[in-house]
Amino acid sequence: MTSFCLEVSGDFACFTRPEMKVERVSYDVITPSAARSVFEAILWKPAIRWEVRRIEVLKPIKWISVRRNEVSAKASVRNAQTAMNAGQGNLALYIEDDRQQRAGLFLRDVAYRLHAELLPVGDDARANPAKYREMFQRRAEKGQCVNQPYLGCREFAARFRLVTDPGSEVPALPESRDLGWMLYDMDFAAVDDPKPHFFRADLQNGVIDLTQAQVTA
Repeated sequence: MTSFCLEVSGDFACFTRPEMKVERVSYDVITPSAARSVFEAILWKPAIRWEVRRIEVLKPIKWISVRRNEVSAKASVRNAQTAMNAGQGNLALYIEDDRQQRAGLFLRDVAYRLHAELLPVGDDARANPAKYREMFQRRAEKGQCVNQPYLGCREFAARFRLVTDPGSEVPALPESRDLGWMLYDMDFAAVDDPKPHFFRADLQNGVIDLTQAQVTA
C-alpha cells in the first residue's frame, strides 16, 4: 500500500444528496466517492484501486443558490443503436422542447486535502507496485490527468496539486460538527443493481477520518 495526498480546490462544487429527487442540493463537504474519482482521473488502471482514508477541509463551508437550465430528456438507446447499424441517424435533442429550469444549492470556493492509498488488485500491480506509484506521482506532479477532475458535477472543474509533505501544509479548518449520514460509495458487486453505501460523517477539527467510518448499506 502507498499513500498519496492531493490538494484539490475549485470555484464551485456540488456533491448531490440522493434524497433530493428534483433540485440539486450538495452535501457540506466532498464525499469519499467524489474524492476517489479525483485520484482516478489522474491514474486509473484495472490492476489498481484507490481507497480514500482521510479528508481535510481547508476553507469555510460557503453556499450559493443557482437557477439554471437543464434538459429533461436523454438520447434514446434504441435510436443510438439504429444509427450505429445504419451509419447515420438523428440523435439530436431539441433544447427548447425539453428545457427545464431548476434551482441548485451548491458549495463555493472549496479546498480539500485528500489522502488515499493505492492498492494493487491485479497481478501486474502486485508484481510491479513501484511502476504504478511512480506513474501516479509523475502525472500528478506535472498536472496530467486522463480526464479533467471535477467536484461532483462535470461543469465544476477541480484544480489539483500533489502534496509531498502534508505536515508542512496549512492546517485544516478548525471546526467540528456532525455532518449526518453521507454517501460513502457505490457497491458494484451486482453490475445490474448497484447499491449505495452510507456512513455517519463526523468532522473533527476540519478532518473526516474514514479509517474509523462505519459503512452501512
